[in-house]
Amino acid sequence: MSEKMILDMVPFRQKMAYGTGNLVLNLLPAALNIFMFFLVTAFGMDPLMAGLLGGLPRLFDAITDPIMGFISDNTKSKWGRRRPYIVIGAILSGIIFALLWQLNVANSQDYNFWYFLIFSLIFTLGNTMYATPFVGLGYEMTTDYNERTRLMAFAQTMGQIAWMVVPWFWVLVADPDLFATQDEGVRKMAMIVGGACILLGILPGLFCKGLDASEMKNRAELNFANIFKNLARLWKSIKEISNNGPFLRLCGATFLVFNGFQLIAGFAYFIIVFHMFNGDYGLTGTWPAWFATMSAVATAFLVIPIISYISDKFGKRNAFIIATIISIVGYSLKWWGFNPDNPWYIFMPIPLMSFGIGGLFTLMMSMTADVCDLDELRNGMPRKEGTFGAIYWLMVKIGQALALILAGLVLKIVGFESGAATQTVEAMTKLRLADIIIPAVTAAIAIWVMWGYDLTEERVEEIKSQLIARRGDIHE
Repeated sequence: MSEKMILDMVPFRQKMAYGTGNLVLNLLPAALNIFMFFLVTAFGMDPLMAGLLGGLPRLFDAITDPIMGFISDNTKSKWGRRRPYIVIGAILSGIIFALLWQLNVANSQDYNFWYFLIFSLIFTLGNTMYATPFVGLGYEMTTDYNERTRLMAFAQTMGQIAWMVVPWFWVLVADPDLFATQDEGVRKMAMIVGGACILLGILPGLFCKGLDASEMKNRAELNFANIFKNLARLWKSIKEISNNGPFLRLCGATFLVFNGFQLIAGFAYFIIVFHMFNGDYGLTGTWPAWFATMSAVATAFLVIPIISYISDKFGKRNAFIIATIISIVGYSLKWWGFNPDNPWYIFMPIPLMSFGIGGLFTLMMSMTADVCDLDELRNGMPRKEGTFGAIYWLMVKIGQALALILAGLVLKIVGFESGAATQTVEAMTKLRLADIIIPAVTAAIAIWVMWGYDLTEERVEEIKSQLIARRGDIHE
């Protein structure tokens, strides 16, 4: 192995540190989604007010993400562009997440609403300070085409641990042997989650290394005197990114695959309860939790290693297309998998349908790193990993919010009766069809979008050689 290849390999210690950071990146939103359910049931929040508490911070997030990406890209410090924000952001995120859920049912609804809203906005700031530089750091930890995929595969595997554990929060919080009340369970579980996020979230900032930015030119001066000038530069950066064809394909495909999946993600719970067990929650038991957990297990230990291997052999674009086709087959198998006569069949489609999400973020994160090289070639310094990451995840979040809205619309269209003890056969048949057709169609369109993606390994290596010839190699 040549000295250059060794330099491009990410040491295992750094992969572990980045993986634990990705675990935090998944744990916080996963836990937040679970606890939002108890905001209504345990704390008695009006559903409309709870919806506002879920949506307003997302709008705030849409503003802060690109700004944080710009700040991270242009920061000058002896610890690098990303790492100080990661450490501070992890600490803030963990502390504020724990405080966010220290609600009391004895308080008035208005008090709890404003308390939760204010701390949600502060939490959003802290989480943005952590997440945006963290994503940008991952893009710059190696310049090797295939090592980027291996790094993201390792990180995504670690991230799946959150999705193995979090579904069981439903069971733990509601267990009277553990907690006297559900609101007590939420308060204590939130403190555990917050503490874990601090301990694990600071590790990437302490141990991971990105590009050496000490000699990076053309960076903005970050101070209040230049605030309007910097906003203009941020807008210019966003316009440059919007003209990056390969990146737009990545965003479009992600929007389709991820949000097609998100739109129907909650349907599995309804189908298991009302189709398989005819509305009997006692018989339903922990089957929904096991379904979610086994999906994460299959993604982590089956799908991601296979995707990484296919990517090495056939390229990232082809790996995405293959994975997405397999996921469409998996979605189709759900028709037979949700079987009232044999609940064990629900695990049958999981290995195949998991190729959709498992392949998506492993490959898209790696390909976005390649796109950052193309942007530097076209637009020069500073490199924009933070801004690219912010805009990519902003698209994900916007689509996710849209998916949550459309999910309710689909339930209404198929005739699902909220609050009813049972559902009609016709409604459940339509819901099962929607559960298959929606993600299969969005996945098929995503394949079409990615068909013209042209950043092959050869093209990426050519760009890399041109960049090194222009500004030399840069490692921290």
